[in-house]
Amino acid sequence: MTDSSNPLEDLIRELKQDRDELKLKMHLASMDAKDDYERISGKVDQLTEQFEPVKDAVEETAANVFSALGMAADELKFGLHRVRKAIEETE
Repeated sequence: MTDSSNPLEDLIRELKQDRDELKLKMHLASMDAKDDYERISGKVDQLTEQFEPVKDAVEETAANVFSALGMAADELKFGLHRVRKAIEETE
């Protein structure tokens, strides 16, 4: 896969940025807001941990799929070449 990010990576990056910005403002927040922050912050970390192995697996699977499709395309190209050659030989 390319270096460009996907929508889920963008969302996780935004969540982490929002979390970090809120952390700086926590000293002014109420206890309820602090509790909410701690709960949500943990979930952002959990989402990140769950996403990384899935991202790697998807990239690997995509590479395998493209490789298989390339091999299939090469086989079809060779087969069409063989048919074309057989037709030319009968003319």
